[in-house]
Formats: sequence, structure tokens, C-alpha cells
Amino acid sequence: MKLTSRSVLVALALLCIAAVGAALVSQHVFEMQPCPWCILQRVIFVLIALLLLLGAFLPGRIAFVGLAVLSALAGIAAALYQHFVAAKSSSCNLTLADKIVSGIGLDKLLPPVFEVRASCADAAVDLLHLPYEFWSLGLYVVLVVAAVWALRLR
Repeated sequence: MKLTSRSVLVALALLCIAAVGAALVSQHVFEMQPCPWCILQRVIFVLIALLLLLGAFLPGRIAFVGLAVLSALAGIAAALYQHFVAAKSSSCNLTLADKIVSGIGLDKLLPPVFEVRASCADAAVDLLHLPYEFWSLGLYVVLVVAAVWALRLR
């Protein structure tokens, strides 16, 4: 099987959806409640998935993938901020993440997926001895590299 740009972009979009699915399992099965920065990263993963699917099937692939890469870079910034700043704060009320999440309105539209349920300090947990946000950070880096690589495929 030959890899094509389209197949790589679709696979990356599915990976983004799987990341949100894993976060939902963590939340609803293992009681790891999300903070505003966690929810913002979910929103970013969904946005990246949509952009990659648009890039896979519509003309203007470079523009869609470029926006997906920029979104992944924003995700990297969000994960780093969550780890180094927000997780050390007892309250993350009215932070940029909280304003974006409530401003978009997804928390009201789909509360089980996008509702903030914890403070940043309470949501600071490890998974396999790594902070949860570093798993997101790693996936964002993979997305940037793989999306740029996919553009070079025929």
C-alpha cells in the first residue's frame, strides 16, 4: 500500500479524534476531571481534525494543512502553559482558556465533552509517570511533523 497525502491526513484526523476519546474515557471512567486548559486542548484537537479532513478532500490542501499546523502550534503553547503556569495556580477562572471555551459555547452545547469540571491545580495528574498535558504536547508535535511531511507526498 502506497501512502498518499490524503491517507496520512485522514489518519492524523482520526488520531486527533482518538485523543479526544481518550480524554473522555479518562474523565468519565477514571474520574480525571478537566480544567479549562484541558478543554481548550480538546477543542484544538477537534479543530485540527476538521482542518485535516478538509485538506484531505477539498482543494486548497496547503491552506487547510497550514491552518492545522498553526492550530497544533497553539496546542503546544496551551499544553506548555497548562503545565508551567496554570497547574501551579489554585484557580484558572477567567483565564484565556476559560474565556475561549465559554465564548465558543461548546461547553453549553456538549457539556459531557467540553464542560470545565476542575481547577487547573486539581486537574494536574500524571499518566504513566508523565503529566497528562505532556501526552497532548507530544501528539501536537507529531501532528506538526506528520502534517508537513504529508504535504510532500503525492
